[in-house]
Amino acid sequence: MRSVDPAQTGRAEAFALWMKAPMPMVTLFKTLDVTPLVQQRHKFNMLMCWCIGKAASQVEQFYLLPVGDGMVEYDRLAVSTVVDVGDGEISTCDVPFSPDLEQFEADYLRLTALVRDSRRPHDLEDHMVIGTSALVQTEIDGAVNIYAGCYNNPFMIWGQYRKKWLRTLLPVSFQFHHTQMDGAHAARFLELLQEEIRKFSL
Repeated sequence: MRSVDPAQTGRAEAFALWMKAPMPMVTLFKTLDVTPLVQQRHKFNMLMCWCIGKAASQVEQFYLLPVGDGMVEYDRLAVSTVVDVGDGEISTCDVPFSPDLEQFEADYLRLTALVRDSRRPHDLEDHMVIGTSALVQTEIDGAVNIYAGCYNNPFMIWGQYRKKWLRTLLPVSFQFHHTQMDGAHAARFLELLQEEIRKFSL
């Protein structure tokens, strides 16, 4: 990772327009067909996180994040997941993205177990982290996350998936900082995410 001059990036105009905006976050809602994922032997949440990383790795805007008064360019991505550590408490776990599903799964299982046992978060500060939160206690139609001004990372939220005829559907919310990407980039990411999920049926 390295600090870069926003004026020397493809996001220079967006940085000037949106970095000081009171609410620079944008949220898109989409319903994904996750039928291929629920038919796998792997953990559903792990597969969702891997597909998110795989789709994001194909969109260059994910590697450039507004931080403080500037921008940081990253070489690597990670996907963060929420871990239940017991007694009603939670923590977070950043899992480095690997295009190799077996490697990602091994890291996911090892690191989430570490967080669960230690009750401490696992943070990867040298990765551009995509946050996720799975609210599996209930079905949700969408969610708009808080904006604290200090965490500009993209974030995806979903609840329980829904059975409809022979399909399994999952509404998701994707929040991103407008300085990092435009709606068209976010829409492309969501389409790529659906494509990566469909590949599990091949």
